[in-house]
Amino acid sequence: MDQHSVRRESRFLAAPDGLRLHYVDYRPASDSGAIPVVCLAGLTRTALDFEALALALARRGRRVLALDYRGRGLSDWDADWKRYSLDVEEADILATLAAADVASAVFVGTSRGGIHLMRLAARQPEILRAAVLNDIGPVIDVGGLRRIKGYVGRQPGSASMAIALAALKLVAGPQFGSLTQPEWEEWARSTFVETDGRLQLCYDPALSHTLDEVGPDSGPILFHDEWEAMAAIPTLVIRGGNSDLLSVETFAAMGDGHPLLERLTVPGQGHAPLLLDAPTIAAIGDFVERHG
Repeated sequence: MDQHSVRRESRFLAAPDGLRLHYVDYRPASDSGAIPVVCLAGLTRTALDFEALALALARRGRRVLALDYRGRGLSDWDADWKRYSLDVEEADILATLAAADVASAVFVGTSRGGIHLMRLAARQPEILRAAVLNDIGPVIDVGGLRRIKGYVGRQPGSASMAIALAALKLVAGPQFGSLTQPEWEEWARSTFVETDGRLQLCYDPALSHTLDEVGPDSGPILFHDEWEAMAAIPTLVIRGGNSDLLSVETFAAMGDGHPLLERLTVPGQGHAPLLLDAPTIAAIGDFVERHG
């Protein structure tokens, strides 16, 4: 099945509170009946992060949904930034699954998306056939959060994608030394959008407020109970070799009491691996085939 045989459609729905949400629905040319894959992005990220992975999985016969949380991508912004919360987003995710007629799936969650998967495992484990957690675990290092807080919500201040790309390389280059030029360009295209001749962020800058409580004296954020709820769920945990959010120690300890856990390290990438390189995409595809 080649890329041209994959049907890619943008779909919209109303959230429980009426706000318009968007997701991308990738379907193989023929319906194999295989369990679908649902992709959940990081804090300020969008469905575009999963384009390469979704196309690859669809070519292998899987339906794939990639969601834009409220305030990101093509979903509407919320007038109240306090509703950019895990609880509200979880309700939005469940509403999207219902609208798409997905009762259970293999989930891929990057960073914040992985937090949602751990929370769903504790609340509605029946919808998780298997899970891929991309650079997230039960202990979130605050050093990485402080770094993220330093740039979230800052507009590019440029009309040129080339200048924005150079700035992205300056900020992320130390963690992502292995990226190719096409991968850098793909990252930039999924981060900025041109509006009225100016580059803008692909998300509501008010999302920066979700990190207001992260300060110099903050401790790690813990999701131990939620992680324990995933013990019976086949799980692949991916760690960027240079990650400052998922430590080597936490990554190693996640296998304790989780006999169905598999691990993958992506060298030369930090938080969070972009899921653009062929080896990582193949590893996720193989995991989905084994457990979905």
